[in-house]
Amino acid sequence: MPEDHQLAAHAAAAAARLLLDLRRCPPEGGKALGARGDAESNALILELLRAARPNDGILSEESAPDPARLGERRVWIVDPLDGTREYCEPGRDDWAVHVALAVDGAPAASAVALPALGELFSTPAPLLAAAPEGRLKILVSRSRPPALAERVAARLDAEPSWSRWARPAPRQWRCCAARPTPICTPAA
Repeated sequence: MPEDHQLAAHAAAAAARLLLDLRRCPPEGGKALGARGDAESNALILELLRAARPNDGILSEESAPDPARLGERRVWIVDPLDGTREYCEPGRDDWAVHVALAVDGAPAASAVALPALGELFSTPAPLLAAAPEGRLKILVSRSRPPALAERVAARLDAEPSWSRWARPAPRQWRCCAARPTPICTPAA
């Protein structure tokens, strides 16, 4: 069984291929092509998600909302064809497929396919840092040690490490140094 990030990437890639094939040999054009692309991409993604994760909830832009998902811990969020109008216009490449998973309301895995550009972006497999040898160390500025650091160190049975080098990088004085990193990286 694939991991969540692999499933998101697989579903987005499969829908991307379907949409490209449909666009190459459209049985109809204009709005009809967009409606068919939305419907077929949605059906494929939902089929893949339900086969792999039958107990997860799903919220899709192209399906009627299922209130049962509100009680689920894991909910897939799908936009099977973002940019339907652009998809219908020959030569446009600014349309996408989005597949994401929220666990307990927080993002857990996601994939975005840009079919016309041949690109797929997805969250990587979760990485766990190796456990450190010995006690944890908390690096704190020697000249400006926050009082909180000693309390946190005591609570974690960690060792405060006072350093003159522990200071914020430029431009981090007024903002949080732990801002989020990008969640999407190119899929292999």
